[in-house]
Amino acid sequence: MSAAENDAKVEILSERDLRKTLVRLATQVLEGVDDSRRLMLLGIPTRGVQLSKVLAHELEQLTGHAIAQGALDPTFHRDDLERIGTRLPQLTQLPNSVEGRQVVLVDDVIFTGRTVRAALEALQGWGRAERVMLLALVDRGHRELPIQPDFCGRVVPTRRSETIELRLRDVDGEEGVFLRSLRLP
Repeated sequence: MSAAENDAKVEILSERDLRKTLVRLATQVLEGVDDSRRLMLLGIPTRGVQLSKVLAHELEQLTGHAIAQGALDPTFHRDDLERIGTRLPQLTQLPNSVEGRQVVLVDDVIFTGRTVRAALEALQGWGRAERVMLLALVDRGHRELPIQPDFCGRVVPTRRSETIELRLRDVDGEEGVFLRSLRLP
């Protein structure tokens, strides 16, 4: 039996549910900031970057103006590289200075909290934001650090052996959120 045959995939959010969740999250972000013109979304690679682009577009539809959006790679600030393995760092792209901005770090899934901790450290190197918030599409539990999202699309309790996967049409050709677990033979 191949690995693909052993891989179980369960839909957590359908394409329609994902769209509704993203609209709700965008609305919550707008309610949580003082001035949407000072808002900056920074996606955490890999899927957080694509998710922040989708959210920036949704926010633009709601506000009538462009939302600053970029990417923040925390790779060199991680304390768990030996556990997760190394990967090629992504380019950090800030649309402008973070000084005086209300920054929303965007990640697809929050798990142990270590990625977010590393992202907070990486962000400090770029200046002092007025406020930093966290948006996670899915909170799967298993936190190792006391970090919680300010905005969360869905809480999905998981086993450590399971993963949550965000799929976006522009990148993957399909859209939704899926729980994957490896079925042992």
